[in-house]
Amino acid sequence: MTTSLSSSHPPGKLAATDQHQCSIGLANLEETVAVTADDLDAALSSVVASLRPATDLDWSARAGSLEWDCWHTAEHIGDCLMSFAGQLVARPEKRFVRFMATADKDASAEQVLEFAEAGGRILAATVRTSGPAVRAYHPTGQADPEGFAAMGCVETLLHGDDIAQGLGFAIDPPRDVCARVLTRLFPEAAQELARVDPWAALRWSTGRIELPGRPKLKEWRWRGAPLGE
Repeated sequence: MTTSLSSSHPPGKLAATDQHQCSIGLANLEETVAVTADDLDAALSSVVASLRPATDLDWSARAGSLEWDCWHTAEHIGDCLMSFAGQLVARPEKRFVRFMATADKDASAEQVLEFAEAGGRILAATVRTSGPAVRAYHPTGQADPEGFAAMGCVETLLHGDDIAQGLGFAIDPPRDVCARVLTRLFPEAAQELARVDPWAALRWSTGRIELPGRPKLKEWRWRGAPLGE
């Protein structure tokens, strides 16, 4: 089964970007702490800081290899992260909460980026006020607040990079956040890629790039449920 970076929208193909290495690895998974709302805030801040100077460019450009343009990809981030917040609040067991958040059709690039950030900050606030015993539906498992925070990080980072690619550059996210998210959602990959740059490992795990001796994945699935469940 191929997992898309989406809550309610159809999936788009994931784009490959150049891989690079850094000194931060995942060699000691025992020392990797839980993904928190602070990590989601850090991911959001990193992406928004990278994209905001580019809001005067043409956001009708295709976002990486996705079927969406940059504007609609940013709208998707906001919708998806608000959807995750809705799951934690309503806590349905077998489906997503039936709503969709959209930006105004005449919103500028700066305004749709603001919409994306707002969705993420709402999710971060919801994660902070949700107890660790909370569980809610996701197709990849009954997820806890940490799981939704991690999924929110992936949506933000991967689609933020899609937008950046469409505008002619790449993002450079915090590697400690990438490492924690990789361990939470892709624990097997985190162990196997312990000496790989966490951002490259995260992109490989979501079918974006190939790594030495590891072709690009055609199918992939993250783990929504807590690691011990």
